[in-house]
Amino acid sequence: MIPAALRATLYTLLQIIITPPYALITLLCFPLPPHYRYKVTYGWTCLMLFLLRIICGLHYRVLGAENIPDRPSIVLSKHQSAWETLALQQIFPPQVWVLKKELLRIPFFGWGLAMTNPIAIDRSSGKAALQQIVEQGKERLEQNFWIVIFPEGTRIPPGKTGKYKIGGAWLATHTGTLVVPVAHNAGEFWGRDSFIKYPGTITVSIGKPIDPTGMESDELNARVQAWIEAEVSRISRSGKEGRDGKFVLVSNKSLKDAEK
Repeated sequence: MIPAALRATLYTLLQIIITPPYALITLLCFPLPPHYRYKVTYGWTCLMLFLLRIICGLHYRVLGAENIPDRPSIVLSKHQSAWETLALQQIFPPQVWVLKKELLRIPFFGWGLAMTNPIAIDRSSGKAALQQIVEQGKERLEQNFWIVIFPEGTRIPPGKTGKYKIGGAWLATHTGTLVVPVAHNAGEFWGRDSFIKYPGTITVSIGKPIDPTGMESDELNARVQAWIEAEVSRISRSGKEGRDGKFVLVSNKSLKDAEK
């Protein structure tokens, strides 16, 4: 069995080789309409997920796919890893993210990200950021894009809960858009700031859409948080798929020990 560290090294090297030229190709697509640009950048995402699967042995399964609405909605997702920033693009229809504008300054990656038409905000601007989210959010929804938001704002280690910021719920209540809560356990395989990606099957659980009509933003935010955190706890205890294809109960430490 090839050590996880060696597989992660190979994945990273290929990512470093592929990303700069792909970003340049993406920049050349700037004159195209937003949905066409999205298709080009989505190709890079699919390639990275493919490499994660064949090199790192990192797979995923989706529970509750039938809960995905048939119209543009707002996805509010748990944030544990870099993995979900890739996989949510494959699970849901064409989408834009609400993100901190500093990410767009990252060479190559940020340039490509800018081509996806994101809602890039200054988190320190308070109410102005909320107003921007609503104004640009309405525009993206009218363009038939979904909107993905990580309410905690940053990656949170498994077993921990960050403060759920109000932006996503605020956008939903001010536009009357359905909210789709998403829970997953990606951090147990690819942790925050972790170089190593442990093999196995990540579980993604999609909750029933929530209609924000008649709800205050705080109420909606609390409801989303309650469902996500309860579901994360449930799927984290339910086990992970072992390398033999069977479902086994293991701890995060056991996964690491198995790779030594």
